[in-house]
Amino acid sequence: HVKLVESGGGSVHAGGSLRLSCSASGDSDVIRILGWFRQVPGKEREGIAVLYIRSRTTAYDDSVEGRFTISQGDMQNTVYLQMDSLKPEDTGMYYCAGRTAYGVWTDVAGWNYWGQGTQVSVSS
Repeated sequence: HVKLVESGGGSVHAGGSLRLSCSASGDSDVIRILGWFRQVPGKEREGIAVLYIRSRTTAYDDSVEGRFTISQGDMQNTVYLQMDSLKPEDTGMYYCAGRTAYGVWTDVAGWNYWGQGTQVSVSS
């Protein structure tokens, strides 16, 4: 069993920054890929950043490319999302996710483990 816990959400003005953290506990060694997803009411959950643990390769959704950075902590079971130059459209619930198998990372159904989410609100 794997548990993911996010922290670091909050409210900021446009142009500000936030750093989200996600810690994995339990049998977290089974996780090969860690990612961050965002969801707003009435819309589907969307992938915004992914990190492949073994290669440390990263990828981003176009909407956050150049503004957000996903990174792994010193402990393999910790991942961060540094969010800079925040925009009002970045507002939403942010979820940390882990998966055990490779595949299309933006496919929500392919992720095995989810955190409870942390709210990010960006005002104009």
